[in-house]
Amino acid sequence: MKDLDIEQFWKDDEVAHRENCFAKEAPQVALGIRMSHECFNDELGVNINPWAPNPPDIMREYAKRYNDKAEEIVGKRLVNEEYPSRNEIFPKVKRIGEFFGGRYFYKDGAEYLEGYAKTPEELEKLLDDVEKIDARDFAFPFDWDQKIKTIYEETGLKPEPRFFGRHIRGPCTLATSIMGVNEFIYLWYDEPELARRFSAVMGDTIIKLNKAIDAACGYDEQNKPHGFSFADDNCCLTTPEFYEAFGYPVLKRVFECWSPDENDPRYQHSDSDMGHLLPVLGRLNLTGVNFGPNVLVDEIRKHLPRARIDGCIAPYVFMRNQSEELVSQVKRDCRMAIESGKKGLNLFTAGSINPGSSLASMRLVMQTIQNFGRYPL
Repeated sequence: MKDLDIEQFWKDDEVAHRENCFAKEAPQVALGIRMSHECFNDELGVNINPWAPNPPDIMREYAKRYNDKAEEIVGKRLVNEEYPSRNEIFPKVKRIGEFFGGRYFYKDGAEYLEGYAKTPEELEKLLDDVEKIDARDFAFPFDWDQKIKTIYEETGLKPEPRFFGRHIRGPCTLATSIMGVNEFIYLWYDEPELARRFSAVMGDTIIKLNKAIDAACGYDEQNKPHGFSFADDNCCLTTPEFYEAFGYPVLKRVFECWSPDENDPRYQHSDSDMGHLLPVLGRLNLTGVNFGPNVLVDEIRKHLPRARIDGCIAPYVFMRNQSEELVSQVKRDCRMAIESGKKGLNLFTAGSINPGSSLASMRLVMQTIQNFGRYPL
């Protein structure tokens, strides 16, 4: 490969991201990788829990040091140096899992949601209770308005819906968290009507929660921000028939509320082997996706012609800095995008950026794109 021309790369990358990465003038495949604070330990030789409430001054120092190094290696400052971030200064709003009796907690650096409805009888009782909840009273602290007023007076910042509910756990992952994996799967075969009711109540609840969020942030139906996204790794556990009856109706209803226009963001993250669901997901007119490392560009593009594809590098290849395999996968994805005759590939990991992922590997991805990811003139 030719050496990387960093200055030219970032000029071309800026163009490549226009029009959701579909711009006709895009000269090369876009790069979605921007790293994360999870990479501080390995790159800087420090030892922090990136998800713990670390002192802001320490995090600002590490972010600056990381960005200084990133500027040298890849030519760009990558991570936010603002701690706490804007969304963290606002009061907490209860999340969708808590409406269904779940408890969020961190373990080994990852967030989990745990529920208690393990039987059909417990689920029926839970759904009865959820239907009675007033979203504003349940989700928001009683002194929300006063706290928001004080924050605005001190900082000039206002809350935005995207801080609280526009990206949430998808219907299948939410259901398995509340019930358990086996219990959720058995539900479809043993109690299909109850499964459908679970889906309907879930859709109702997501909608009423986000309408309450809009109102609390000062928006109404006419001026509310558009766009919605789901993270639904466990959709891979369902058959197409099961997903169409359970998950699909939730996404369809929510997108109709917050992403009704053609170019509104409609996003699905599912970094699992869920390729068998692509025909169903294709009917949602998704505009962005991030799927598992075995669900590749050519397969996705058949069913989702308008979706920006964030992928498809295997996260473990990137985090282990396996140079030869990394180059091979980047070349593969670029080739598939070019051969499809469509743009819209935003080269990223098929999942999250994990600890261990290095700036040197990011630079190698950039070099490979510049050599093998050029679109035909």
